[in-house]
Amino acid sequence: MFNDGLENVKASGEYQRILDSYISSGDGTAANVESNEGVNFFTLLGTTFPRFIQAAGVTLWITAVSLVFAVVLGLLFCALRLSKYKVLHAIARVYLWIIRGTPVIVQAFMIYFGIPKLFGFTMPVEVASIITLTLNAGAYLSEIFRSGIEAVDVGQMEAARSLGLPYMKTMQKVILPQAARIVIPSVINQFIITLKDSSILSVIGLAELTKVGKAIVAQNLESFNTYLILAIYYLILVSLLTALSAVVERRLSRGKLKGTSN
Repeated sequence: MFNDGLENVKASGEYQRILDSYISSGDGTAANVESNEGVNFFTLLGTTFPRFIQAAGVTLWITAVSLVFAVVLGLLFCALRLSKYKVLHAIARVYLWIIRGTPVIVQAFMIYFGIPKLFGFTMPVEVASIITLTLNAGAYLSEIFRSGIEAVDVGQMEAARSLGLPYMKTMQKVILPQAARIVIPSVINQFIITLKDSSILSVIGLAELTKVGKAIVAQNLESFNTYLILAIYYLILVSLLTALSAVVERRLSRGKLKGTSN
């Protein structure tokens, strides 16, 4: 009896409309459950390629924009942490305490659902995603920047100031270039973490890689192969960032050696 009813619903087209409403990937692609059932890995890799590439573009775009803002935010709160004014120092510590003490998923829920509900407005999922990743990465980057600056011998600051260089000029010409060499590996590692953290944003509806992967699984029931393909895409993206990190480190090392030889 149930099967007969299900067949009638499928024949009428209502079944497909329900699927399109509830398990759409969020990228405008309609669901089609039966089109990929039972396919092998390579066939699935080919048929899902356009959707995963589009989702990878969303992932990279959201991550890149977030990291630009996160670097600015990290530098700002690094300055507050190094400030001699207790109020500014306290503001930075509270921000770090909140961000480091709560999961990214809770931050995403608060920014996308909580704050708009409290103040009576709606927020695009892309904006909420960028704000979430910016606030999260900014907190960790601020500590990375601070540790890099503090790792530079304090005597260099004192020597530059004794020669009459202003504080800001000393930071710009003496301290920050050395701190940059120290923090670059950690900064790129944070970039990789932020890229992977973007997968959490699927819970608020961002059509990035993980969201599209879950939608494809719901459509074809090929969970192992689909998630294996998803993992491969993430591995490719992370490997590219890791390779970039290695190139930057080598160039910085060469520059340091040249500076030493001179």
